Amino acid sequence: MIIHRSVLLGETLSYLNVLSNHHYIDCTLGGGGHTEAMLEKNGPEGRVIAFELDGETIARTKKRLKRFGKRLIVIEDTFRNLVRVSDYELRITGVLYDLGTSMDLLKSSSRGFSFLTDEPLDMRFSVAQELTAADIVNGWREKEIADMIFRYGEERWSRRIARSIIERRAKNRVCTTRELVEAIESGIPARYRHGRIHCATRTFQALRIAVNDELGALEESLDGALRIVESGGRIVVISFHSLEDRIVKQVFKKNHITGTGRILTKKPIVPSEKEQTENPASRSAKLRALEIVVRDQGSGVRCQGAVITATRNPKPET
Repeated sequence: MIIHRSVLLGETLSYLNVLSNHHYIDCTLGGGGHTEAMLEKNGPEGRVIAFELDGETIARTKKRLKRFGKRLIVIEDTFRNLVRVSDYELRITGVLYDLGTSMDLLKSSSRGFSFLTDEPLDMRFSVAQELTAADIVNGWREKEIADMIFRYGEERWSRRIARSIIERRAKNRVCTTRELVEAIESGIPARYRHGRIHCATRTFQALRIAVNDELGALEESLDGALRIVESGGRIVVISFHSLEDRIVKQVFKKNHITGTGRILTKKPIVPSEKEQTENPASRSAKLRALEIVVRDQGSGVRCQGAVITATRNPKPET
């Protein structure tokens, strides 16, 4: 198993200001590193509600964190549905987003997230979802593919890559990551195929974002978090590319200006040189934090405090 190392762990706990017996949401359970650290600090009665889409990840992480018993609640769903915590009864003091994709999912899921191995072109965080990367590559029009690659991947060669994909799929359906990489390489001028960053990186990022509607999910979830977190509570977001960071920055700035929030990070917090050396995947990480200033006294969410994996229509235990 590939271990996903939690990024900016100490800084995260500090900016969340994790308190004993207070309750928190981890929007991205993954390997459970941040969740575990939060549970270690918010005992003996504090709980963490964690969201996760991948069933295998949930099973693996819940087993590792079973010592926390009823203090851990796992919801099998996208964090865009953050307001689902209203099915429980807890006052939420903080919400954490670690938007990095776990290394387990990238390299061991066999869903085509990585261009380094030849796998089916899938890229879904949840297999319950219908749309796959193969559907986009083989079904969308050339302009739609080019716009998607440019918008979500910020790829300068997006139009050439889209044209190459269209030409390739006219002969045979593009079904695997290797076939997609070959199409990408054909669309990029030879002198740009072997740079510091692999020439397929931005296109694969764009496809993953499009398949899972990652930016739309983030915007919707942040809106929910701003309504759920109680006064004095905090929202902390660790992003890994400029599109995510831009959304977070704009949302936090808007709430700071209106007086409903107070920005705690004038500039994003980045990993130390030591952490970047020990964990190269952390190099692009940026942490931003917002403290909620105004919140109605009636806010809060209900929770039964059970160790569960919620269904899509959860029925709290009684």
